[in-house]
Amino acid sequence: MLQIIKPDVNVDFVGVRKWAYAFSLTLILASIVSVVLHGGLKYSIDFAGGAEILVKFDKAVPIEKIKSALVDIDLKGTVQEYGKGGSDNFRILIDAQQAETENLNRKLQDGLTSATQAKVTIESFEQVGPQVGSDMRQKAMLAIFFALLFINIYISGRFEFKWLISAGMTLVLAVLVYALYLIHLSMPILILAALIASLALFYFLNLKYAMGAIVALIHDVIITVGCFSFSEKEFSLTIVAAILTIIGYSLNDTIIVFDRIRENLRKYQKRPMGEIINRSVNETLSRTILTSGFTLLVVVALFFLGGGVIHDFAFALLVGIVVGTYSSVFVASPILLAWQKRK
Repeated sequence: MLQIIKPDVNVDFVGVRKWAYAFSLTLILASIVSVVLHGGLKYSIDFAGGAEILVKFDKAVPIEKIKSALVDIDLKGTVQEYGKGGSDNFRILIDAQQAETENLNRKLQDGLTSATQAKVTIESFEQVGPQVGSDMRQKAMLAIFFALLFINIYISGRFEFKWLISAGMTLVLAVLVYALYLIHLSMPILILAALIASLALFYFLNLKYAMGAIVALIHDVIITVGCFSFSEKEFSLTIVAAILTIIGYSLNDTIIVFDRIRENLRKYQKRPMGEIINRSVNETLSRTILTSGFTLLVVVALFFLGGGVIHDFAFALLVGIVVGTYSSVFVASPILLAWQKRK
């Protein structure tokens, strides 16, 4: 097997766990503050509703003329340049309130032609109603939450053989969350309360591996979302898919480390927990760096060369892979040590 780390390496990961906790907490707080200061995430039309129109002109057109044309035909929206065609390709976003205007595409094409005196081609027209956008936003949050919740069944069964306990707890939480969802409780409050309840149950039911994995995944999701808020990128269904991908990738990384910790706990029963965790992380370090490194190379290529269509998706994966690899080593594993001290 290819190794870029010497087999006898002994980095003291446990020794710097307090610095890692402080660093993670700073990133999480910065992410939350960013979302609050921006008044929430910048949702795409998938979640906010509205219309997205991609237009192409037969010659270069100043973006100010496009904005002026929208004002002239009484449409509220934003205009962005996109693609590699210079200033002849534009992305126009129309507010949800006006997206259902009758013959919107014809009205927009006529207005742009009149204002720019250029031939206009509507290459794409996508429209989502405000109610549909709201429903999709809630279902996306539920999808992320249930992905985190059902993971605890696998982790608890895989490492602690507590299939029935974790499955029963998950079923109760899932039914409760879905029931509250049906009575239209505020979704952010609902998800936050459910996550807190989940962590409390992990604590009292002694599901230490599930606790470590879920805390690390929540850490990854919050920081990834915070990066989107900080950079003011749009949050869309594509990004939800990226976050679910990140959850799976980060979980796989965590499982590899947990597997080695469990093996070493049986092999070195009389050694301190901190030493076993350090040894386990160091033994899997080469595999972690190789897996994450090669995956990161592919994502970086997508980010810089993949074009505007998948740029934000690649950005989410880029952040998620870095943060997920970090959390597997510095967040998930040290929680096992904190758990032992609690015991």
